[in-house]
Amino acid sequence: MSRRRFKSSDTNMSLTPMIDVMTTLLAVFMVTTPMMTTGIDIELPKAGTSAMTGNDHAIQISIDSKGNYYLLEQKLSKEEIVKRAIAMRGENPNLTIMLSGDKHADYGAVMGIMGKLKDAGFQKVGLKTQLDK
Repeated sequence: MSRRRFKSSDTNMSLTPMIDVMTTLLAVFMVTTPMMTTGIDIELPKAGTSAMTGNDHAIQISIDSKGNYYLLEQKLSKEEIVKRAIAMRGENPNLTIMLSGDKHADYGAVMGIMGKLKDAGFQKVGLKTQLDK
């Protein structure tokens, strides 16, 4: 009968590869997080000196100075935004909508989308502004 020799293997786990991966992921997140701001570049009007505590889970709708409507960064028609908001309300009945209108935007464009949302049954529709210093 032949004897088999068993090699003794090193049972210690090396943490170096895991630390390298975690360090790389940390660096990637630190670099990309500041670039993840959502929305379009608009200049909000100034109103009031006190801040209202808002809902972090609100839908952000923006109106630029040319009267274009945006849901986050996607340019859509007024009717398409209302349809998508209604679909989102199916998942969350207490959905809040925040409108961000450029200070040079047409008042009718801002009030038009607000009226359509109210007609669709949304009760929590707010206007986003900057604090007046």
